[in-house]
Amino acid sequence: MSDQPVSAPNSTPFSVCVYCGSRPGRKDSYELAATEMGEAIATEGWRLVYGAGDVGLMGAVARAAQKAGAETFGVIPTHLLPKEVGKRDLTRFIITENMHERKKVMFMNSDAIVVLPGGAGSLDEFFEVLTWKQIGLHDKPIFLLSTDGYWQPLEALIDHVIDEGFAPLSTSSYFETVETVEALVAALRARRAERS
Repeated sequence: MSDQPVSAPNSTPFSVCVYCGSRPGRKDSYELAATEMGEAIATEGWRLVYGAGDVGLMGAVARAAQKAGAETFGVIPTHLLPKEVGKRDLTRFIITENMHERKKVMFMNSDAIVVLPGGAGSLDEFFEVLTWKQIGLHDKPIFLLSTDGYWQPLEALIDHVIDEGFAPLSTSSYFETVETVEALVAALRARRAERS
């Protein structure tokens, strides 16, 4: 890696890890929500932790956060530098050897996890932190931003897994779904207050 992963020190702002698509998606509302999320992180004085790409929703959230004055912490694996257009003008830019290291560094340096619309990568990231929470490896809040109901099928799948006996009922309590950035920010504020 080009830099060493570190746990967020006390002087580090409240850090929100945002998982989201490296594509913009079909609806303009997805990119609008990503932009609003970046702006909100800056307005709250928080730090954005994300995958260091400059494409799709990743790029939208990062550019908005930067423009509004937020600290930005990006982590990208070597093999995705060209594809995701590694955004090197971040406050902190880390290159990892692989995806596993990327996810580890992002998780270690965040206080809360937010999942915006995205594809297989975002689902992988969500299920990893959800599983870690289920087995007691962390207690960080996890939020799904379900813009235009994007995550409704995922919620239905998790309900199905629970109904079929492959996960405890408590699984659905390990994350919270919100419909708007405004509601998400309010929920993040509340969770931060509980921990301070």
